[in-house]
Amino acid sequence: MNKEQLEIDCAMQIQKPIHDVFEAIINPVKMANYFIATSTGPMEEGKNLIWKFPEFDFKCPVKVGQVIPNQYVSFYWENAGIELLVAITLSEKENNSTLVRITEKSMENNEEGLKWLSGNSFGWANFLSCLKAYLEYGINLRKGAFDFMRT
Repeated sequence: MNKEQLEIDCAMQIQKPIHDVFEAIINPVKMANYFIATSTGPMEEGKNLIWKFPEFDFKCPVKVGQVIPNQYVSFYWENAGIELLVAITLSEKENNSTLVRITEKSMENNEEGLKWLSGNSFGWANFLSCLKAYLEYGINLRKGAFDFMRT
């Protein structure tokens, strides 16, 4: 990363096997338990999807990039008219757990970019926490958490 470009990089370890974590990321039925409300399909390489979030009244176009089972998922979405790459990398860790690393890039280092960096950094940290709660404890942390944001 250079000083002119901003990127997001966050990670969390989840106490579940890598296959379970991968399935929760690509399967829209499972994703609805911690992230989105609906999707027009699973995360499959080359697919164009529409995600609907439970607390926002808009449809989010997503273009799935590369999918490597149990290792990697990438997709593109837009922010302020700029197409951004999101990459989710999975790594096996000891005790049958999985490290999930998410990167999103990139935006200019300006007011719009700083707003994106703040909002999406929080968003990806929330994604990871919600994914962990869902997979490890069967809890949907997102349910009702953002009701105050509905328009």
